[in-house]
Amino acid sequence: MAVLHPFRALRPAPEHVHEVACVPYDVIDTSEARALAEGKPRSFLHVIRPEIDLPEGTDEHADEVYRMGADNLRKLAASEASIQEDEPSLYVYRLIRNGRPQTGIFGCVAVADYDDDTILKHELTRPVKEDDRTRHILTQQAHAEPVMLAYRDDSDVAARIDRTTAQGPLYDFTADDGVQHTIWRVGDAQGLADAFGHVPTLYVADGHHRCKAASRAYHAEVERSDATPTDEVAFFPAALFPMSNMDILPYNRVVKNLPDGPDAFLSALRERVEVTENAEATPQGPGYVSLYLDGTWYSIELPESTTSGVSDRLDVARLSRFVLEPLLGIKDPRTDPNIDFVGGVRGTDALVDRVDSGRAQAAFSMHPTSMEELLAVSDAGELMPPKSTWFEPKLRSGLLVHLF
Repeated sequence: MAVLHPFRALRPAPEHVHEVACVPYDVIDTSEARALAEGKPRSFLHVIRPEIDLPEGTDEHADEVYRMGADNLRKLAASEASIQEDEPSLYVYRLIRNGRPQTGIFGCVAVADYDDDTILKHELTRPVKEDDRTRHILTQQAHAEPVMLAYRDDSDVAARIDRTTAQGPLYDFTADDGVQHTIWRVGDAQGLADAFGHVPTLYVADGHHRCKAASRAYHAEVERSDATPTDEVAFFPAALFPMSNMDILPYNRVVKNLPDGPDAFLSALRERVEVTENAEATPQGPGYVSLYLDGTWYSIELPESTTSGVSDRLDVARLSRFVLEPLLGIKDPRTDPNIDFVGGVRGTDALVDRVDSGRAQAAFSMHPTSMEELLAVSDAGELMPPKSTWFEPKLRSGLLVHLF
């Protein structure tokens, strides 16, 4: 069963929450972070993207970057903009995007649960990103950002969440992107933790690299200082949402170069799959992909998978198997430089812009992977193709930091 662990959060003083809270590190690059943090000395971007405080061109993996992140966290923690809880606590976290609420629990989960697959994964992680986040965690002696996990709905947990949201919140603010963020402290943290102990499995929705980095950091601390499974480093922060609250957007694809040109690609495509011209930019349903090519939208009906794997039946897997690999030679979308990915939050206009501007020659608008598919792949012990899911809304960073 899953462990839910209360913790003494470092958090912004309510009057400073707008100054501190920021987007996650992995949805922006260094130049975007630098622009967003300009004139905002208390922005949490100085902690999670500390290269912005060093000269432009500094390698984001340089030693001084990690030291700068730790220094910035210490300064923020010591300032009047921050407070730390006196007692270990749990929280309820609600995000509202376009009128749709998503409400769950914010607490710590156990590295042991990640290691023994009580927390199930569905993506491979890249060592370079693992290394980066592990170094940040160990240098800062903190888990600065939460991961997003999903769990199957539980009526007892839901009732305790409802009782908490009937009280006054710690924070209630709307970010620049229009998403409303509200956080409550749970009055009976141990009662919620006990109730959550009946949840058998958790699923990584967003934050595979942060999960893996938390595990690596714990095991490094064990080797360095004989850390134990009851020490704070053995837990890491997560926002946990019931499956019914989760919303997955499509993760679209663009191909930069069609080796033989658009006409030849379209002709070869017609020989392999059913193609309909003048289609909608959004696929008509599962099993269909919309293709933008040379100023026109086409609908592609994907062939059914002939293999037994659960993940092989996903639209993103079928697109790779029947189109991208045989026609374009894209065998590994994680590493092939000819393919790029565009989150569904940007809409299909972003795909049109990529092609019309000449930055790509073809774009594929996907039907979103469902939560049921994600859980089925995870339960089967399989992995999804890269960039299969785009979760919205994104969590804000800097709201509840876990120190160890």
